[in-house]
Amino acid sequence: MAPLVQATADIAIIGAGAAGLAAASRLRAEGCSVVVLEARSRIGGRAFTLTPDETLPLDMGCGWLHSADENLLTAPIEALGLTIDRTPPPWTRPASQGRSHAAAMRRFSEAYMALDQRLEAAAATGVDRPASELLIKDDPSNPRLNAVSAYYNGCTWDEVSVLDYAAYRDTQVNWRVREGYGAAIALLGARGDLHLNTLVRAIDLRGQEARVVTEKGDVNARTVIVSVPTPVLAEERIRILPRPHDLLEAASGLPLGHANKVFLGLTEANAFKADTQLAGREDRAETGGYALRPMGRPYIEGYFGGRHAAGLEAEGRDAMFAFALEELAGVLGSHIRKILRPIAASAWSHDPFALGAYSHAKPGCHEARATLAQPLSDRLFMAGEATHRNFFSTAHGAYESGMRAAEQALAVLR
Repeated sequence: MAPLVQATADIAIIGAGAAGLAAASRLRAEGCSVVVLEARSRIGGRAFTLTPDETLPLDMGCGWLHSADENLLTAPIEALGLTIDRTPPPWTRPASQGRSHAAAMRRFSEAYMALDQRLEAAAATGVDRPASELLIKDDPSNPRLNAVSAYYNGCTWDEVSVLDYAAYRDTQVNWRVREGYGAAIALLGARGDLHLNTLVRAIDLRGQEARVVTEKGDVNARTVIVSVPTPVLAEERIRILPRPHDLLEAASGLPLGHANKVFLGLTEANAFKADTQLAGREDRAETGGYALRPMGRPYIEGYFGGRHAAGLEAEGRDAMFAFALEELAGVLGSHIRKILRPIAASAWSHDPFALGAYSHAKPGCHEARATLAQPLSDRLFMAGEATHRNFFSTAHGAYESGMRAAEQALAVLR
Protein backbone atom coordinates (compact mmCIF):
# COMPACT_ATOMS: atom_id res chain seq x y z
CA MET A 1 0.00 0.00 0.00
CA ALA A 2 1.13 3.55 -0.68
CA PRO A 3 2.72 5.29 2.34
CA LEU A 4 1.04 8.26 3.92
CA VAL A 5 2.07 11.60 2.49
CA GLN A 6 2.76 12.97 5.97
CA ALA A 7 4.13 10.68 8.68
CA THR A 8 4.32 13.28 11.47
CA ALA A 9 1.96 16.01 12.67
CA ASP A 10 1.04 18.10 15.66
CA ILE A 11 -2.37 16.45 15.62
CA ALA A 12 -3.77 13.35 13.95
CA ILE A 13 -7.54 13.35 13.48
CA ILE A 14 -9.30 10.04 12.97
CA GLY A 15 -12.58 10.39 11.11
CA ALA A 16 -13.63 13.03 8.58
CA GLY A 17 -17.26 13.44 9.55
CA ALA A 18 -18.64 16.73 10.80
CA ALA A 19 -16.71 16.49 14.08
CA GLY A 20 -13.34 15.65 12.55
CA LEU A 21 -13.67 18.29 9.85
CA ALA A 22 -14.59 20.95 12.43
CA ALA A 23 -11.57 20.08 14.56
CA ALA A 24 -9.25 20.17 11.54
CA SER A 25 -10.55 23.58 10.46
CA ARG A 26 -10.07 25.07 13.93
CA LEU A 27 -6.57 23.65 14.36
CA ARG A 28 -5.35 24.72 10.94
CA ALA A 29 -6.51 28.25 11.75
CA GLU A 30 -4.06 28.17 14.66
CA GLY A 31 -1.19 27.09 12.42
CA CYS A 32 -1.05 23.48 13.63
CA SER A 33 0.09 20.71 11.34
CA VAL A 34 -2.87 18.38 10.99
CA VAL A 35 -3.33 15.04 9.25
CA VAL A 36 -6.87 13.69 8.84
CA LEU A 37 -7.34 9.94 8.40
CA GLU A 38 -10.64 8.70 6.94
CA ALA A 39 -11.55 5.08 6.27
CA ARG A 40 -14.16 5.93 3.63
CA SER A 41 -13.58 7.05 0.08
CA ARG A 42 -15.40 10.32 0.91
CA ILE A 43 -15.72 12.83 3.73
CA GLY A 44 -18.83 13.69 5.73
CA GLY A 45 -19.45 10.45 7.64
CA ARG A 46 -23.16 10.06 8.35
CA ALA A 47 -23.80 13.31 6.50
CA PHE A 48 -23.98 12.19 2.89
CA THR A 49 -25.84 13.64 -0.08
CA LEU A 50 -26.49 11.26 -2.95
CA THR A 51 -27.14 12.95 -6.30
CA PRO A 52 -28.86 10.64 -8.81
CA ASP A 53 -29.02 13.72 -11.05
CA GLU A 54 -28.22 17.40 -10.57
CA THR A 55 -31.82 18.31 -9.75
CA LEU A 56 -32.36 15.67 -7.08
CA PRO A 57 -29.88 15.80 -4.16
CA LEU A 58 -30.93 13.21 -1.57
CA ASP A 59 -29.67 13.35 2.02
CA MET A 60 -29.14 9.73 2.93
CA GLY A 61 -28.15 10.61 6.49
CA CYS A 62 -28.78 13.81 8.40
CA GLY A 63 -31.02 16.14 6.44
CA TRP A 64 -32.22 18.81 8.86
CA LEU A 65 -30.57 21.85 10.43
CA HIS A 66 -32.21 21.18 13.80
CA SER A 67 -32.46 24.15 16.18
CA ALA A 68 -31.57 26.10 13.06
CA ASP A 69 -31.92 29.49 14.76
CA GLU A 70 -29.05 28.50 17.08
CA ASN A 71 -27.26 26.02 14.83
CA LEU A 72 -23.66 27.15 14.36
CA LEU A 73 -23.63 25.63 10.85
CA THR A 74 -26.44 27.77 9.43
CA ALA A 75 -24.34 30.89 8.78
CA PRO A 76 -21.27 29.09 7.35
CA ILE A 77 -23.47 27.07 4.99
CA GLU A 78 -25.15 30.22 3.69
CA ALA A 79 -21.71 31.82 3.36
CA LEU A 80 -20.78 29.01 0.97
CA GLY A 81 -23.55 30.25 -1.33
CA LEU A 82 -25.84 27.32 -0.57
CA THR A 83 -29.58 27.75 -0.09
CA ILE A 84 -31.29 27.38 3.27
CA ASP A 85 -34.89 26.28 2.80
CA ARG A 86 -37.02 27.66 5.66
CA THR A 87 -40.25 25.93 4.65
CA PRO A 88 -41.97 24.43 7.71
CA PRO A 89 -41.11 20.72 8.01
CA PRO A 90 -43.59 18.16 6.66
CA TRP A 91 -44.36 16.73 10.10
CA THR A 92 -46.00 20.07 11.01
CA ARG A 93 -48.27 19.83 7.93
CA PRO A 94 -50.02 16.44 7.89
CA ALA A 95 -51.62 15.35 4.63
CA SER A 96 -55.33 14.70 4.68
CA GLN A 97 -56.07 11.04 5.39
CA GLY A 98 -59.75 11.24 6.26
CA ARG A 99 -61.77 12.17 9.33
CA SER A 100 -61.11 8.98 11.27
CA HIS A 101 -57.36 9.38 10.84
CA ALA A 102 -57.54 13.05 11.84
CA ALA A 103 -59.35 12.08 15.05
CA ALA A 104 -56.80 9.35 15.75
CA MET A 105 -53.92 11.77 15.24
CA ARG A 106 -55.51 14.26 17.63
CA ARG A 107 -55.72 11.53 20.26
CA PHE A 108 -52.11 10.58 19.56
CA SER A 109 -50.97 14.20 19.81
CA GLU A 110 -52.60 14.48 23.21
CA ALA A 111 -51.01 11.20 24.30
CA TYR A 112 -47.57 12.33 23.14
CA MET A 113 -47.80 15.69 24.91
CA ALA A 114 -48.86 13.91 28.10
CA LEU A 115 -45.95 11.46 27.79
CA ASP A 116 -43.51 14.31 27.21
CA GLN A 117 -44.72 16.01 30.38
CA ARG A 118 -44.31 12.77 32.35
CA LEU A 119 -40.79 12.34 30.97
CA GLU A 120 -39.85 15.88 31.98
CA ALA A 121 -41.25 15.36 35.48
CA ALA A 122 -39.40 12.06 35.83
CA ALA A 123 -36.14 13.65 34.69
CA ALA A 124 -36.56 16.42 37.28
CA THR A 125 -36.18 13.80 40.03
CA GLY A 126 -32.62 13.10 38.87
CA VAL A 127 -33.29 9.35 38.93
CA ASP A 128 -32.66 7.56 35.65
CA ARG A 129 -34.84 4.76 34.30
CA PRO A 130 -36.15 3.46 30.98
CA ALA A 131 -38.51 5.93 29.33
CA SER A 132 -40.91 3.05 28.64
CA GLU A 133 -41.84 3.07 32.34
CA LEU A 134 -43.67 6.34 31.67
CA LEU A 135 -46.00 4.75 29.10
CA ILE A 136 -49.53 4.02 30.32
CA LYS A 137 -50.14 0.30 30.25
CA ASP A 138 -52.41 -0.88 27.43
CA ASP A 139 -52.85 2.65 26.06
CA PRO A 140 -53.83 2.25 22.37
CA SER A 141 -51.42 5.10 21.52
CA ASN A 142 -48.38 3.12 22.71
CA PRO A 143 -47.51 1.51 19.34
CA ARG A 144 -47.49 4.90 17.65
CA LEU A 145 -45.56 6.43 20.56
CA ASN A 146 -42.90 3.75 20.13
CA ALA A 147 -42.80 4.41 16.38
CA VAL A 148 -42.13 8.10 17.07
CA SER A 149 -39.41 7.18 19.57
CA ALA A 150 -37.84 5.03 16.87
CA TYR A 151 -37.76 8.08 14.57
CA TYR A 152 -36.33 10.39 17.26
CA ASN A 153 -34.02 8.03 19.13
CA GLY A 154 -33.40 5.20 16.69
CA CYS A 155 -34.99 2.82 19.22
CA THR A 156 -38.18 2.30 21.21
CA TRP A 157 -38.72 3.83 24.65
CA ASP A 158 -37.46 0.76 26.55
CA GLU A 159 -33.92 1.50 25.35
CA VAL A 160 -33.99 5.24 26.14
CA SER A 161 -32.59 6.90 29.26
CA VAL A 162 -35.08 9.36 30.76
CA LEU A 163 -32.29 11.73 31.85
CA ASP A 164 -30.54 11.64 28.49
CA TYR A 165 -33.76 12.25 26.59
CA ALA A 166 -34.56 15.27 28.74
CA ALA A 167 -31.08 16.71 28.20
CA TYR A 168 -31.58 17.13 24.46
CA ARG A 169 -32.05 20.75 23.42
CA ASP A 170 -34.46 21.56 20.60
CA THR A 171 -35.70 25.03 19.65
CA GLN A 172 -38.25 23.48 17.26
CA VAL A 173 -36.80 25.42 14.31
CA ASN A 174 -35.90 23.04 11.49
CA TRP A 175 -34.52 24.08 8.09
CA ARG A 176 -32.96 22.24 5.15
CA VAL A 177 -30.16 22.81 2.66
CA ARG A 178 -31.56 22.60 -0.85
CA GLU A 179 -28.26 21.37 -2.26
CA GLY A 180 -28.00 18.79 0.56
CA TYR A 181 -26.80 18.88 4.16
CA GLY A 182 -24.19 16.24 3.41
CA ALA A 183 -22.94 18.27 0.45
CA ALA A 184 -22.65 21.32 2.71
CA ILE A 185 -20.61 19.44 5.34
CA ALA A 186 -18.30 18.14 2.63
CA LEU A 187 -17.77 21.64 1.21
CA LEU A 188 -16.98 23.02 4.67
CA GLY A 189 -14.24 20.45 5.17
CA ALA A 190 -12.81 19.83 1.70
CA ARG A 191 -9.28 21.10 2.27
CA GLY A 192 -6.00 20.33 4.01
CA ASP A 193 -3.97 17.15 4.44
CA LEU A 194 -6.67 14.51 4.10
CA HIS A 195 -6.12 10.80 3.54
CA LEU A 196 -9.14 8.84 2.31
CA ASN A 197 -9.40 5.03 2.21
CA THR A 198 -7.08 4.96 5.21
CA LEU A 199 -8.27 2.54 7.87
CA VAL A 200 -6.86 3.12 11.35
CA ARG A 201 -6.13 -0.05 13.29
CA ALA A 202 -4.61 1.20 16.54
CA ILE A 203 -3.58 4.22 18.59
CA ASP A 204 -0.54 3.66 20.80
CA LEU A 205 -0.16 6.27 23.56
CA ARG A 206 2.73 4.57 25.38
CA GLY A 207 5.59 6.49 23.78
CA GLN A 208 6.69 10.11 23.86
CA GLU A 209 4.47 10.72 20.84
CA ALA A 210 1.22 9.04 19.96
CA ARG A 211 1.53 6.48 17.18
CA VAL A 212 -1.46 5.97 14.91
CA VAL A 213 -1.25 2.66 13.07
CA THR A 214 -2.96 2.53 9.67
CA GLU A 215 -2.98 0.11 6.76
CA LYS A 216 -0.87 2.62 4.82
CA GLY A 217 1.77 3.23 7.45
CA ASP A 218 2.07 4.96 10.81
CA VAL A 219 1.55 8.56 11.82
CA ASN A 220 3.37 10.04 14.80
CA ALA A 221 1.58 12.94 16.46
CA ARG A 222 1.78 14.97 19.63
CA THR A 223 -1.96 14.57 20.17
CA VAL A 224 -4.84 12.65 18.59
CA ILE A 225 -8.52 13.50 18.11
CA VAL A 226 -10.85 10.55 17.56
CA SER A 227 -14.23 11.18 15.94
CA VAL A 228 -15.66 7.80 15.04
CA PRO A 229 -19.06 6.23 15.86
CA THR A 230 -19.36 4.66 19.30
CA PRO A 231 -19.63 1.02 18.09
CA VAL A 232 -16.20 1.39 16.44
CA LEU A 233 -14.83 2.17 19.90
CA ALA A 234 -16.96 -0.26 21.90
CA GLU A 235 -16.08 -3.17 19.60
CA GLU A 236 -12.42 -2.07 19.62
CA ARG A 237 -12.21 -1.93 15.87
CA ILE A 238 -9.58 0.69 16.65
CA ARG A 239 -7.40 -0.57 19.52
CA ILE A 240 -6.24 2.06 22.00
CA LEU A 241 -3.14 1.29 24.08
CA PRO A 242 -3.11 1.30 27.06
CA ARG A 243 -6.67 -0.04 27.01
CA PRO A 244 -9.03 2.74 28.27
CA HIS A 245 -11.64 0.83 30.28
CA ASP A 246 -13.78 3.87 31.21
CA LEU A 247 -13.88 5.14 27.63
CA LEU A 248 -14.87 1.72 26.28
CA GLU A 249 -17.59 1.33 28.90
CA ALA A 250 -18.95 4.79 28.08
CA ALA A 251 -19.02 3.98 24.36
CA SER A 252 -20.91 0.75 25.11
CA GLY A 253 -23.53 2.76 26.99
CA LEU A 254 -24.10 4.98 23.94
CA PRO A 255 -25.07 2.61 21.12
CA LEU A 256 -26.27 3.82 17.75
CA GLY A 257 -29.93 3.34 16.99
CA HIS A 258 -31.37 2.29 13.65
CA ALA A 259 -32.83 4.77 11.17
CA ASN A 260 -33.10 4.57 7.40
CA LYS A 261 -34.67 6.40 4.49
CA VAL A 262 -36.20 5.22 1.24
CA PHE A 263 -36.76 7.51 -1.71
CA LEU A 264 -39.52 6.84 -4.21
CA GLY A 265 -39.73 8.96 -7.36
CA LEU A 266 -43.09 10.34 -8.53
CA THR A 267 -43.84 10.11 -12.22
CA GLU A 268 -46.66 12.61 -11.64
CA ALA A 269 -44.74 15.54 -10.26
CA ASN A 270 -47.74 17.36 -8.76
CA ALA A 271 -49.55 14.33 -7.38
CA PHE A 272 -49.49 15.66 -3.80
CA LYS A 273 -49.27 18.95 -1.96
CA ALA A 274 -45.61 19.74 -1.38
CA ASP A 275 -43.97 19.41 2.05
CA THR A 276 -46.73 17.47 3.74
CA GLN A 277 -46.47 14.35 5.87
CA LEU A 278 -48.30 11.06 5.51
CA ALA A 279 -48.49 8.64 8.43
CA GLY A 280 -48.39 4.90 8.05
CA ARG A 281 -50.11 2.43 10.36
CA GLU A 282 -51.47 3.75 13.67
CA ASP A 283 -51.75 0.42 15.50
CA ARG A 284 -48.13 -0.76 15.49
CA ALA A 285 -44.59 0.48 15.94
CA GLU A 286 -43.51 -1.19 12.69
CA THR A 287 -44.53 1.66 10.46
CA GLY A 288 -43.04 4.52 8.48
CA GLY A 289 -43.46 8.24 8.09
CA TYR A 290 -43.61 9.68 4.58
CA ALA A 291 -42.68 13.19 3.50
CA LEU A 292 -44.54 14.06 0.30
CA ARG A 293 -42.63 16.13 -2.28
CA PRO A 294 -39.95 17.56 0.05
CA MET A 295 -38.99 21.07 -1.05
CA GLY A 296 -41.47 20.66 -3.90
CA ARG A 297 -39.48 17.89 -5.56
CA PRO A 298 -41.00 14.87 -7.32
CA TYR A 299 -40.41 12.14 -4.78
CA ILE A 300 -41.59 10.69 -1.47
CA GLU A 301 -39.11 10.27 1.37
CA GLY A 302 -39.96 7.38 3.68
CA TYR A 303 -38.42 7.11 7.13
CA PHE A 304 -38.11 4.00 9.32
CA GLY A 305 -36.63 3.70 12.79
CA GLY A 306 -35.72 1.26 15.53
CA ARG A 307 -36.01 -2.52 15.31
CA HIS A 308 -38.30 -2.16 12.31
CA ALA A 309 -35.61 -0.28 10.37
CA ALA A 310 -33.01 -2.86 11.40
CA GLY A 311 -35.21 -5.73 10.25
CA LEU A 312 -35.95 -4.19 6.87
CA GLU A 313 -32.30 -3.31 6.37
CA ALA A 314 -31.29 -6.91 7.08
CA GLU A 315 -33.67 -8.06 4.33
CA GLY A 316 -32.20 -5.58 1.84
CA ARG A 317 -33.20 -2.56 -0.22
CA ASP A 318 -35.97 -4.41 -2.07
CA ALA A 319 -37.66 -5.17 1.25
CA MET A 320 -37.54 -1.49 2.20
CA PHE A 321 -39.08 -0.43 -1.09
CA ALA A 322 -41.72 -3.17 -0.90
CA PHE A 323 -42.76 -2.20 2.62
CA ALA A 324 -43.04 1.48 1.72
CA LEU A 325 -45.08 0.74 -1.40
CA GLU A 326 -47.40 -1.59 0.50
CA GLU A 327 -47.96 0.91 3.31
CA LEU A 328 -48.53 3.81 0.92
CA ALA A 329 -50.95 1.73 -1.13
CA GLY A 330 -52.83 0.86 2.04
CA VAL A 331 -53.31 4.56 2.82
CA LEU A 332 -53.68 6.05 -0.66
CA GLY A 333 -55.00 3.15 -2.71
CA SER A 334 -53.33 0.63 -5.00
CA HIS A 335 -53.18 3.12 -7.90
CA ILE A 336 -50.23 4.82 -6.15
CA ARG A 337 -47.97 1.95 -7.22
CA LYS A 338 -48.28 3.06 -10.85
CA ILE A 339 -46.72 6.46 -10.25
CA LEU A 340 -43.89 5.48 -7.88
CA ARG A 341 -40.43 4.17 -8.73
CA PRO A 342 -37.60 3.22 -6.32
CA ILE A 343 -34.64 5.60 -6.35
CA ALA A 344 -32.45 4.95 -3.32
CA ALA A 345 -32.36 3.63 0.24
CA SER A 346 -29.90 3.97 3.10
CA ALA A 347 -28.48 1.09 5.15
CA TRP A 348 -26.50 2.68 7.98
CA SER A 349 -26.38 -0.31 10.32
CA HIS A 350 -24.64 -2.39 7.65
CA ASP A 351 -22.20 0.39 6.82
CA PRO A 352 -18.91 -0.90 8.34
CA PHE A 353 -17.76 2.61 9.23
CA ALA A 354 -21.06 3.74 10.79
CA LEU A 355 -22.67 0.61 12.29
CA GLY A 356 -25.87 2.54 12.99
CA ALA A 357 -27.59 5.90 12.71
CA TYR A 358 -27.19 8.12 15.79
CA SER A 359 -26.54 7.62 19.48
CA HIS A 360 -28.87 7.19 22.42
CA ALA A 361 -27.93 6.57 26.03
CA LYS A 362 -29.08 3.31 27.55
CA PRO A 363 -31.08 3.65 30.78
CA GLY A 364 -28.59 4.27 33.57
CA CYS A 365 -25.91 5.52 31.17
CA HIS A 366 -26.84 9.22 30.95
CA GLU A 367 -23.38 10.25 32.24
CA ALA A 368 -21.62 8.29 29.49
CA ARG A 369 -21.56 11.31 27.17
CA ALA A 370 -19.55 13.33 29.68
CA THR A 371 -17.23 10.39 30.32
CA LEU A 372 -16.65 9.83 26.61
CA ALA A 373 -15.78 13.51 26.14
CA GLN A 374 -13.00 13.44 28.76
CA PRO A 375 -9.41 13.71 27.48
CA LEU A 376 -7.28 10.60 27.83
CA SER A 377 -3.87 11.31 29.39
CA ASP A 378 -3.88 14.76 27.73
CA ARG A 379 -2.95 12.95 24.53
CA LEU A 380 -6.23 11.75 23.09
CA PHE A 381 -9.42 13.78 22.72
CA MET A 382 -12.84 12.49 21.76
CA ALA A 383 -15.33 14.15 19.41
CA GLY A 384 -18.56 13.17 17.68
CA GLU A 385 -22.27 13.66 18.23
CA ALA A 386 -22.31 11.05 21.02
CA THR A 387 -20.01 13.26 23.14
CA HIS A 388 -22.35 16.27 23.11
CA ARG A 389 -24.54 16.63 26.21
CA ASN A 390 -27.39 18.55 24.54
CA PHE A 391 -27.13 18.29 20.74
CA PHE A 392 -26.38 14.58 20.41
CA SER A 393 -27.69 12.79 17.31
CA THR A 394 -27.20 15.91 15.17
CA ALA A 395 -24.60 17.15 12.70
CA HIS A 396 -24.27 20.48 14.48
CA GLY A 397 -23.73 18.65 17.78
CA ALA A 398 -20.94 16.69 16.10
CA TYR A 399 -19.47 19.90 14.67
CA GLU A 400 -19.54 21.63 18.06
CA SER A 401 -17.86 18.62 19.66
CA GLY A 402 -15.07 18.83 17.09
CA MET A 403 -14.48 22.47 17.98
CA ARG A 404 -14.43 21.54 21.68
CA ALA A 405 -11.91 18.74 21.12
CA ALA A 406 -9.73 21.11 19.08
CA GLU A 407 -9.65 23.61 21.96
CA GLN A 408 -8.69 20.83 24.37
CA ALA A 409 -5.87 19.76 22.09
CA LEU A 410 -4.70 23.36 21.60
CA ALA A 411 -4.48 23.84 25.37
CA VAL A 412 -2.05 20.94 25.55
CA LEU A 413 -0.02 21.98 22.50
CA ARG A 414 0.41 25.50 23.83
